Parts: sequence; C-alpha cells; structure tokens
Amino acid sequence: MPTDIVVPALGESVSEATVAQWLKKPGEAVAMDEAIVELETDKVTLEVNASEAGVLAEIVAAEGDNVEVGALLGRIGEGGGAAAEAPAPAAKSEPATPPAAEAAPAAPSAPTGGAVNGGEAVDVVVPTLR
Repeated sequence: MPTDIVVPALGESVSEATVAQWLKKPGEAVAMDEAIVELETDKVTLEVNASEAGVLAEIVAAEGDNVEVGALLGRIGEGGGAAAEAPAPAAKSEPATPPAAEAAPAAPSAPTGGAVNGGEAVDVVVPTLR
C-alpha cells in the first residue's frame, strides 16, 4: 500500500510553501528518514524525509508548485526496500577500521576520562552521518 508524502506543519504563521527541488526521481529507492524533497517558505527551506523505505512511486506536486500544509506531494510505494537499505551495511563496514586505531594505545597509561571496561580503555566510535 503506498504511503503519502505530505507537506508537514510549517510554523504558526506559515500556511504554504513552494516545492523547491525533488531530491529523488520516480522509481528510485528511498530509505526511511532519507530526504526526498525540499520545500521553501518565505522564512525557511526545509527537507521532507521519507516516513518509510520503498520506491518513490509518484510525484504529485512539481517543482515550483505552491502547496499548503497537509497537501499531497507524492507517494512512496512498496518494493525496493532491500535496495533502499543497501547503504546501511556499507555504513556498518566503516567501523571496521577503528580496531587498528584501538590497537595503537596498547600500553595503557593513566585514565584520561575515557570509558573504562574492567580496567581497559574503550574507544567509542561515532558513525559518520550523511
């Protein structure tokens, strides 16, 4: 069942926006929370993110169209979920390099405020956000 992409609440005194740019094209895989369209108001430019993974099935509001809060922008269809989630394993493979960095401080010295696990320093790796 398709999921509607709608114009979110834009603020107290803002009731409409302009579709600035579609970041995805119909037929392209979309990951959950991925930015798919940019909207502009007289006060701000904002991205609308996908509420679920799938494929951008349809664009209803074209670039340059004025849309009101709650208006239908497009639809996300089922399928392509595996393709949309494919970047996730690649992101998980990136932290494979820090073990080499962990091996570098082999001779523990005085604690420097890092996390401690049974007397050993533990590095906490923050993934790269895109």
